[in-house]
Amino acid sequence: MPDLNVKVGLIGKFDMLKFKNMKKVREKAIQAAPAEEISGVFPVNENTKALHPDFIELVIDRIVDHGEAQAKTFVLKRPDGAPLPYFRAGQYISLKLPVDGSFVTRSYSLCSSPKEALGGEYAITVRANPGGFVADRLLAEKKPGDRFISSGPQGFFYYEDLRDAKHVVGLAGGSGITPFLSMARALVDGVEDFELTLLFGSRDEDNILFRGELDEIARVCPKFKVIHVLSEEEKEGFEHGFITADLIRKYAPDGEEYSVFLCGPEAMYKFLKPEIEKLGLPERLFRRKLIDVTKTPWECEGYPQEARGKEFSIVVKQGPQEWTIPASADEPVLVAVERAGIKAPSRCRAGECGWCRSRLISGTVFIPAENEMRRWADVHYGYIHPCCSFPTSDLTLEIPGEFF
Repeated sequence: MPDLNVKVGLIGKFDMLKFKNMKKVREKAIQAAPAEEISGVFPVNENTKALHPDFIELVIDRIVDHGEAQAKTFVLKRPDGAPLPYFRAGQYISLKLPVDGSFVTRSYSLCSSPKEALGGEYAITVRANPGGFVADRLLAEKKPGDRFISSGPQGFFYYEDLRDAKHVVGLAGGSGITPFLSMARALVDGVEDFELTLLFGSRDEDNILFRGELDEIARVCPKFKVIHVLSEEEKEGFEHGFITADLIRKYAPDGEEYSVFLCGPEAMYKFLKPEIEKLGLPERLFRRKLIDVTKTPWECEGYPQEARGKEFSIVVKQGPQEWTIPASADEPVLVAVERAGIKAPSRCRAGECGWCRSRLISGTVFIPAENEMRRWADVHYGYIHPCCSFPTSDLTLEIPGEFF
């Protein structure tokens, strides 16, 4: 191999000399530094913890009773009054609650403006749910000073200008108004910038939740408009009946692209699904808040009818611990686990977030199509989301621990 004749210029020689002396320079800097413990606290890590905490301790500051609408708004703060993690209007928090010796989680959309989080306040609204496991207890039992453990803000039901049209038609029913109220408040505060036309369905005038505030925001904010739709009452100044494709077209902007956002109870989702299909919107222009898991899984396509009403046994493994618990085919696996007093991770309770992801060692489950949001690898390797999985046989399940 011939010798290589490499020429190094004057500047290059200085660079080589600098590199050769680097060890001495570094050693000199080390010796000159004070003999103090190096801090393990870095600003970027602290900011990340502030914006995306594992959990937050919240205390009820005050409660607003909405009377005829059978709902209450809980204004929540940190015990020390410090600022809360910022959020996008339309997101939710998940509360962990002790009920009859068990710990359960419930997600509630934030109805306050994101701006209020910087002042240390979140607000959620809970509406009566006869026969429900949690809502009615919150309404009847909770008082100022009571504390909760909460997740940070979660979810993807918010306006994104890279995806959504500049004009949004919102469809709300019942307590599904809460994320839209947050959006309306954010428009007033100037932290969001889009046009929002809201069709809000209620049974009658007395049951319109937040009517006064919605009407006032519409009066002072040109970017927000609200149309009240009454299903059981005909009155001047209100639309009557159900929200349909024709009603959406009536209030949607003429000749302008628009997005449709939907939040409401399960029955509303089922009714509006074919109506929204009539609009012919591209998929990117339709957003829905995560849909709650059905209470009637046997009505879903693909449900094995022979499992309906049956009782099964679940072996739950969590680290070195193991339990054998009963489970109904008519309820999600997570409900059976919580009822048995086992702490299990969960947040959205609708299959979206994956927080409850667990390994199915043996057995079979049914997952409604609208809640099937597992990654391909999880499906392939046998992981499920217990919050939306209904047992259809005896199961053996490995569930992660919950440490707060």
